[in-house]
Amino acid sequence: MSRDTLRGSRIRERRTIAGVRQSELARQVGISASYLNLIEHNRRRIGGKLLVDISVALGVEPAVLTEGAEAALISTLREAAAENAGVSAEIDRVDEFAGRFPGWAELLAGHHRRIASLERTVETLSDRLTHDPHLAASMHEVLSSAASIRSTASILAESEDLEAEWRDRFHSNLNEDSARLAESSKMLVQYLDEKDGGADRRGVPQEDVDAFLEAHGYHFPELESGEATPDDLARNAPELGSDAARAMARGILRQYAEDAAHLPLAPMAQLIARLGFEPDRLSRETGAGLSRMFRRLAALPRKVTGTETGLAVCDASGSLVFSKPVAGFALPRFGAACPLWPLFTALTRPQTPLRRVVEQAGRNPGLFDCMSVSWPQAAPGFNGDAQLMAAMLVVPLRGEPDPDPIPVGVSCRICTRRNCRSRRERSILKEGF
Repeated sequence: MSRDTLRGSRIRERRTIAGVRQSELARQVGISASYLNLIEHNRRRIGGKLLVDISVALGVEPAVLTEGAEAALISTLREAAAENAGVSAEIDRVDEFAGRFPGWAELLAGHHRRIASLERTVETLSDRLTHDPHLAASMHEVLSSAASIRSTASILAESEDLEAEWRDRFHSNLNEDSARLAESSKMLVQYLDEKDGGADRRGVPQEDVDAFLEAHGYHFPELESGEATPDDLARNAPELGSDAARAMARGILRQYAEDAAHLPLAPMAQLIARLGFEPDRLSRETGAGLSRMFRRLAALPRKVTGTETGLAVCDASGSLVFSKPVAGFALPRFGAACPLWPLFTALTRPQTPLRRVVEQAGRNPGLFDCMSVSWPQAAPGFNGDAQLMAAMLVVPLRGEPDPDPIPVGVSCRICTRRNCRSRRERSILKEGF
């Protein structure tokens, strides 16, 4: 049933909400109650002056009766049905359902949005509580201080003949441990404080740097034009609340400025327009290494690249030292990422470019074109091994889907893939969560 033929259902719904009897509404608009009954059961079409008169009598805009449920509501209902494949929902009648029962439709859509939000919250909190090094260290500090205070207090309480010198020492230790406990508890509460919203909570330098980069969209026109220096931007950034965060940001900004000097924005835009978004061709044309090209492409605006870009950089230990997310490809906030990422495979093949199509596990799995390469930070010598870095450029797959993408996850803790040979620990999520 089309939306146009549901005007009667909407009239009946609005009349019921307004508490108006059918005969009373028919009298107000100058038609018989039997004719209005046919209209409300979608057996007679309605429009023009009669539709306007009914909308005035019900105190609503005519568009409410003609358009019915918003497209966003119907889209949400379709999404809810698609994500619950085990339920045989009548997709072809979703417009009718939303038109005849807008209240119930909005309730179901609201529950679907809330469930999706809660799922994201569970994943985030699980990742945070499991892998957050700052939280783990803070909790260890609090528990250690409390145990020390308890031990000292027990000695003082149970030893009646304790010498004055030892009693003074224990009192001094008790004072120091109490101060340490108060300070660590204060820092822990500050770190977990949600008054500014869970998404904005920070507490470690890496989080401050991530917030700083995200606030600028990972693009810094001031560095492109030379109007500001990395030190200026890091010094004046409100997101960088510690010396450690500012030092990390300066390192990233200096690398950004160096990349921008080698690959200026305007020539890069012209080159991409001519060659397309092909990092290897762009690298050969400019003479820049793939690692520099990956960083530069990830820093350019989407209007220049023509596509979304994400970037992950890790050191030889596999720890992420830089990450720019891309919609649909989740990056772990803390802890180890999925070992199946091409990023880590590149570490085993120094300076050998890799290109893989991957499908990341999730409620709506997406396909991504992942290009990776590793390189030594400095030239190796006889007295030292080469320290490798690796970068992975992540781009939503364009064109025909790959028939055999590589299945990957985010991290084992929140990955639902079964029979994965690289799994380190069991997932807290069930299949299809």
